[in-house]
Amino acid sequence: MLFSVPSRMVLSLDKWFWWHEYWFPPGFTWEDIKESGSISYPKPRDLLHIVPYALLLVGVRYLFQRFIARPLGRKLGVRDKVRLNAPPNTVLETFYATRSKKPKEGQLISLSKQCDLPTRKVERWFRYRRNQDKPSLTTKFCSVSWSSLCYLISFCTGLVVLYDKPWFWDPRECWVGYPQQPLQRSMYWYYMMELTFALALTFTMAFDVKRKDFKEQMVHHATTIILISYSYCANYLRIGSLVMLLHVSSTALLELTKLLHYLNWRRASHLLFLTFSFVFLVTRLVVFPCRVLYTSLYISMEFLQPFFGYYFMNTLLMVLQLLHIFWASLVIHMLYKFINGTIKNDARSDTEESDESEEVQEQNNKEKNGTMHFSNVTNNCSQSNSYHSETSQSNVAQQLTGRAHLTNGYAEERYISQANTSLQKQVPYLTNTAFFLTCGSVGFG
Repeated sequence: MLFSVPSRMVLSLDKWFWWHEYWFPPGFTWEDIKESGSISYPKPRDLLHIVPYALLLVGVRYLFQRFIARPLGRKLGVRDKVRLNAPPNTVLETFYATRSKKPKEGQLISLSKQCDLPTRKVERWFRYRRNQDKPSLTTKFCSVSWSSLCYLISFCTGLVVLYDKPWFWDPRECWVGYPQQPLQRSMYWYYMMELTFALALTFTMAFDVKRKDFKEQMVHHATTIILISYSYCANYLRIGSLVMLLHVSSTALLELTKLLHYLNWRRASHLLFLTFSFVFLVTRLVVFPCRVLYTSLYISMEFLQPFFGYYFMNTLLMVLQLLHIFWASLVIHMLYKFINGTIKNDARSDTEESDESEEVQEQNNKEKNGTMHFSNVTNNCSQSNSYHSETSQSNVAQQLTGRAHLTNGYAEERYISQANTSLQKQVPYLTNTAFFLTCGSVGFG
């Protein structure tokens, strides 16, 4: 008796969810697409197969990245940059995890007082800590290698499956005979493959390389899974297969472009980036709205009457189109920067972060300004002793040359401090020498 009420609620909800008027045009029910003889139709329970398929694919991905992509990357010259690790600090780690990864000036001063450290060391600690969270080049190479392989297989499979289908050339054929369109075996496996890859990618997004448009990617994957699943259950296989092929065509090029960029094959990546930009803009802003979306919104009404499934499916397609416009704006912006030669970092993808760490950027800025790690040394020298200043900087530069690849930023500071102490001991001698040289020059004058 206690379980009878929940059971009736579940049965009522199930009956309401699968009500035929939500899924098919007026005049059709689930009985009209039941399997009979050699003719089969999509069955919603087929979607349960993708869960074990997706888990299996996650395992295959791990093995691929561990035993194929990583050794291949090393052989092709993929090397990670040496990064300086932030030393353990409970106060700074708590602030970093709970409040902000980039504290403001007032927060830096407060943290320096709590930790009894100079503000510059606190600022450097946060910079090192942020760099630790950034994925290495090898990690990004392995991730992109896997996605490139999957998208390439998906695109080639889609071409093979759809090339001889009439709706591939004429989208009006998507609605001829709907919903009584028999399920072909090739279409079944194509749908299972796309759904499996989309679900596996969603499973691993939280642990994968974080991208700038993480939220948009989550919306995109959720919309894709819902759209593919709904199109399979409602037998929208023809229009659904066109949407999948259009999307994967440019995505495969994007992943291959990033792969070539990580390998530092500049010319090939530049050429492929231009190809990707063209294919993306044409397929997402021209072909998709003018052929697929137009066919689904208007041409379908020549064969069907409006019903709930019509509005639901077209709403999802329009959400995809809004995401296309968002990404197209980023692609156009990158294309403009690429043509003008202003892309310096890993800007081939609108979802990838810069490969160059903040430490390297700071080092480059110091090189441009002519200071290159000697600001602390020169500040301890008297401005009146110009000869002593130039000589001491030259000596310290020679000493620091062999220590250019220190693995700890604080060890570098201690080394510079020892050099300053040694330098201060030489000040009297250097000052006297400068004095006698000055006197001698005046006397000769």
